[in-house]
Amino acid sequence: EVQLVESGGGLVQAGGSLRLSCAASGVSFDEYAIGWFRQAPGKEREVVSCINSVDDSTYYAVSVRGRFTISSDYAKNTVYLQMNSLKPEDTAVYYCAFAYVSVSRVGAPVREYEYDRWGQGTQVTVSS
Repeated sequence: EVQLVESGGGLVQAGGSLRLSCAASGVSFDEYAIGWFRQAPGKEREVVSCINSVDDSTYYAVSVRGRFTISSDYAKNTVYLQMNSLKPEDTAVYYCAFAYVSVSRVGAPVREYEYDRWGQGTQVTVSS
């Protein structure tokens, strides 16, 4: 069974940077996707960024494009989310999610229901 452990959250001032990590254990196949989602207080969870190991394709929500970068170390089954130029509106609990995908999958899944394993979440707080 795949398990996810997130790390790297914390408190940072606006304009600062953080790097989140999502380490997956128990991975049996090389074809998978990992996504980062976030949920701010009083708001629904939303997709932030995703990556597909099959074609290394990535997805970014409009709100984070140009500021966040997703990357992966497939040998370690670990995905990173580098967050630069952070804004107070980036404050949320960040979750990583995992799903096996087809070997023919093109593009990264971006919807919550496409993922079936979730981490416990890590808090990111950006002060103004």
